[in-house]
Amino acid sequence: ILTSDNPRTEDPEKILDDMEAGITPELKSRTLRICDRREAIRTAVMLALKGDVILVAGKGHEPYQEVMGVRHHFDDREELRKALSEKKF
Repeated sequence: ILTSDNPRTEDPEKILDDMEAGITPELKSRTLRICDRREAIRTAVMLALKGDVILVAGKGHEPYQEVMGVRHHFDDREELRKALSEKKF
């Protein structure tokens, strides 16, 4: 799943275009593109099967998402916990 990570002043869709350009045609059919990071994390959790591993990379310890120069509260760990609490394994 490709998603947004602190686009700052860049267009998040353009960033995803650039990321997607590096994906081989074989993998493209198995790749989702979800600009909203919260929704991307939730989707990853909901699609995961027992035994799967979900790697959320990029933000690390940062508790915010910076969009157009404005920092919005956002914590990957919180979003993962929330999504996992909704998931029925």
